[in-house]
Amino acid sequence: MKYKGIFFDMDGTLLPMDTDGFTKAYISLLCKKLYPLGVNPDDMVKGLWKGVGYMVKNDGSSMNIDVFWKAYAEHVNVPRDKVEPVCDEFYHNEFKMVKDTLGENPLAVEAVKEAHKKAEHVVLATNPLFPFAAQDTRMEFVGLSRDDFDYVTAYDNSMYCKPNPQYYVWLLKMLNIKAEECLMIGNDEYEDMYAAGCIGMDTYLVTDCLLKDDKHPYTGKSGTFGEMLEYLKSL
Repeated sequence: MKYKGIFFDMDGTLLPMDTDGFTKAYISLLCKKLYPLGVNPDDMVKGLWKGVGYMVKNDGSSMNIDVFWKAYAEHVNVPRDKVEPVCDEFYHNEFKMVKDTLGENPLAVEAVKEAHKKAEHVVLATNPLFPFAAQDTRMEFVGLSRDDFDYVTAYDNSMYCKPNPQYYVWLLKMLNIKAEECLMIGNDEYEDMYAAGCIGMDTYLVTDCLLKDDKHPYTGKSGTFGEMLEYLKSL
């Protein structure tokens, strides 16, 4: 067995995505959902991005969920205990409307099944900026669920984010495997290829929704999602 762990990114990898279109639809829907609670849309947007920024800079001293809500409270005066349950409800319901901004990937399920044949651990290494409720819905868009993975990262269970290499170090410790025993599959030259590669993980760049990075150009294994699937089959 060549790898003990195969890690998949979500956005732009398993789930085809135009980031700008997705983000615009997502924020619009969330603003509408929270407005009846008295959450001002401008404050919501400021709180959301402040929370994301804080999570990306998280040094492992707190869980991402707590980092996010602490930052959010700096801009929104509606208490967390009123907003958080409504957000979870949103991710299970209205959030599904963002699917109209996303692409299809009929090969996602097959790729994850193939990975299970080739490695002991198959991980959804999606940037843990969302709660599990949102991760579940996004997985559903391509026919997957948490049951299809040995581990899924979300803001509920994580204390680092991409592009911090410690995100990958922490995952490896959780699984008790070495970096050189793992393959990271993603579409982002910086967050997936560079951050995982710099700690010794093998990498494969999926080019369908490629996110390039001039400071960290990637020259390793790459191809379309279909070509990546053929690579997994060849292992």
